[in-house]
This record gives sequence, C-alpha cells and structure tokens, in this order.
Amino acid sequence: MRIDVITLFPNMFAPLDDSIIKRARDKKILEINLIQLRDFAFDKHKQVDDSPFGGGAGMVLKPEPMFRAVRSVPIKASASRRVLIMDPIGAVFNQAKAKQLALFDQLIIICGHYEGFDARIYELADEAISIGEYVLTGGELPAMVVIDAVARMLPGVLGSEESARTDSFYDAESGYPQYTRPRDFEGRTVPEVLLNGNHAEIAKWRRAHRPSLNR
Repeated sequence: MRIDVITLFPNMFAPLDDSIIKRARDKKILEINLIQLRDFAFDKHKQVDDSPFGGGAGMVLKPEPMFRAVRSVPIKASASRRVLIMDPIGAVFNQAKAKQLALFDQLIIICGHYEGFDARIYELADEAISIGEYVLTGGELPAMVVIDAVARMLPGVLGSEESARTDSFYDAESGYPQYTRPRDFEGRTVPEVLLNGNHAEIAKWRRAHRPSLNR
C-alpha cells in the first residue's frame, strides 16, 4: 500500500520511522510519502492560509496549494485509491473503517491546521474522518492513528494474521484477558481454565471475560 500525507508539519510523523510501521516500510509492504503543503504555495512567503471572507477568528487553509498538492500525487491507472481529509466533522474512525481502508492500493491523507479548510478543499476528498469528539492542533496525530491502524491490517505487517484477528475491536469476540508467567504474582493467580489445555473451554472462557477498566 502507498500512503501520501499532505501536511504542514512532516517532522511530526517521526514515530512512523519506528516499530511495526518501520518494519512494514523496510519490507516494502507499506510506502509512506510526506508532502509539504508549503511547497505548492504561489508566493515567496509560502503562504497557505488566509483570513476567511465574512470575518471570523483565525486563518483558513487556501484551496490553490491544496489542490496542487493533491494533484501532484502519482496515481497508477490500475490502483484503487481513497482520499481522506482529517476533520472533526467526519465519521469517527473505528476498526471496521481500518479494515475497509486496508483494501485500497493507495490512500491520500489531507491534514488540516489553523481554523480549518476553505470549503472547496472538501471536493478533493472521498470522505472526512475524525478520531474523536475533541479538538487537536491539527490533522497530523489523527493521520498517524489511521495509518497505524490500517497498516496492521495489511498482510505480512504483523508476525501472523492471527495477531491482527485477536486485536481488541477486530471483532465482537476479541479483547480477552491474557496472562503470562509467573502463574502466581503477589497472590494474583492465572485462571485455572487457561492451564488445562482444553481449547474449547478456553475459547468459551475468553468469550465470557472481556476486560474493562471502567469503574
């Protein structure tokens, strides 16, 4: 999969050079390209924002640089592609959406900043995505959340497909409690059912015991 991210702050994506995502990139399973929006500005000051017509607080991202940036992304004729805009107005991202997006050959992710986008920029996107009902400085952190979740769904990224299938929220029966050695830690013992080797009983127990920290 190829992911192109249009951003004003490419240095914020340093975490994508580590851990599982780095290994996926090294194995050529995942290609991530960071596109600096200011490179597509027209003036010498590289201005990509302006005050909104009709007044209002803050600055708004201009349409011309964003259209030029999106249009600059190479697209293979046979590739399936999805353009995402990270925005609080979008549907809240979840595991089902991650699995859906992992089926595309290419994602283009538009990161906002300042007080939002010129309304015409939304024409570039197939959908808007939010990661929750709260305000962040920009779209970079949400974009990394989407990239990480989608990358885990790509074949070969994790050690085994079973790792992805048993992730929390992958399906209705995932997210069970897990234990490792020692069997007894300060009087907290591993449930006996997990030690008897009866896989049917273990599966039944796991379905009945989803962890929760809500108190």
